[in-house]
Amino acid sequence: PRVCVVGSGPAGFYTAQHILKHHGGALVDIYEKLPVPFGLVRFGVAPDHPEVKNVINTFTQTARSERCAYYGNVTVGRDVTVPELRQAYHAVVLSYGAEDNRVLGIPGENLPGVYSARAFVGWYNGLPENQDLKPDLSCETALILGHGNVALDIARILLSPLHLLRKTDITDSSLAALACSKVKRVWLVGRRGPLQVAFTIKELREMINLPGARAVLDPADFTGLESAVKDASRPRKRLTELMIKTALEKPVEMQVAAAGAAAPREWGLKFQRSPQEVLPSADGRRARGIRMALTRLEGSGDSAKAIPTGDVEELECGLVLSSIGYRSLPLDPAVPFDSQRGVIPNSSGRVEGVPGLYCSGWVKRGPTGVIITTMNDSFDTAQSLLEDLHGGVLDISPSREGFGLVESILHSRGVRPVSFSDWEKIDAAEVARGKAAGKPREKIVDPAEMLRIIGH
Repeated sequence: PRVCVVGSGPAGFYTAQHILKHHGGALVDIYEKLPVPFGLVRFGVAPDHPEVKNVINTFTQTARSERCAYYGNVTVGRDVTVPELRQAYHAVVLSYGAEDNRVLGIPGENLPGVYSARAFVGWYNGLPENQDLKPDLSCETALILGHGNVALDIARILLSPLHLLRKTDITDSSLAALACSKVKRVWLVGRRGPLQVAFTIKELREMINLPGARAVLDPADFTGLESAVKDASRPRKRLTELMIKTALEKPVEMQVAAAGAAAPREWGLKFQRSPQEVLPSADGRRARGIRMALTRLEGSGDSAKAIPTGDVEELECGLVLSSIGYRSLPLDPAVPFDSQRGVIPNSSGRVEGVPGLYCSGWVKRGPTGVIITTMNDSFDTAQSLLEDLHGGVLDISPSREGFGLVESILHSRGVRPVSFSDWEKIDAAEVARGKAAGKPREKIVDPAEMLRIIGH
């Protein structure tokens, strides 16, 4: 059987890995719109979390398998359609992730100074489409809307000492911008309370221990939570206890003395506030603050809802980052898509009403969870596909040409795919440039330059 996977992030690679491991004859081709593979492992994981990127070693082993091929620089839906892929392969798996972000839907969100977390993360991680972002870091106070790990990543990057970032694979241009940054205070704002935060204890602890930055948590926000959290799950309990402990600790005056007269950088969590409007500066040219509705919670635990109380509050800030979630987009008119939920309607990864078409990862279940969640989800889709092969639901009696057919389609449209060995040349160039600068790699951010390196 010939199978193709669309998308080379964790969902795509884990799906391919499972199929290759459990079917000795399957051939898997992976298509990716960028010349370079690995999706959010390359462009989403924070530069100061290199250990999370170690999965790239596993993905590389998969790509080097003689039954697997990688074709980068191919945009499915434009360079080749899903119906064309279905003619070339016995099964097609869509694992192309979430390439858009949820919008706030409030006045002023398009003002200069307001950015989506997705674009900001893409900017410092070298995602080609975000290289011209040029975020304005000339203000002292930044406000991040959202209480997830991505929000903490951004706060950490904004407040990290430069000597720590210099040793990472953060892009050269974003490092230069951060070196001139005036930001010294970051607020992370959420609509709900401390018991509903979505970040994990590892990321919170890292933020609390960040050198040269102090945590500002209001003890009043945590009143009575010790008893409320008694019956919560262990991770939730430990996370809440760490927030309470941090809120009650007195700021160490010694730190301030040691830092000289300069006030240290600081960050804090604000709860039960829902953004109403980004406020423009006097000349209307940029953001100067945000108006928030104060909320009360109805219900408890993860299902608690934030209801506006009628009271509002304004907070001055020159930089607003919206970290309220990523969103998948439809890829091809031939593929069913639920635009309300931003997913492809499916059952265990089988796309509804289209036999032989599957999906895995964020486009299957929504943009939540960490790499391990995506791994399990992708194995689940791959398992459905293997069951359909063994049970004869997928008919593999007609021979399929696979890449042979796709190649002639791409050629007729003037598209030249990038192979995995091409990527390894780009990789080597990045590592060499990084070595010269004392970094693990210096990412190439311009696709045209990537193609020049491999002689395309």
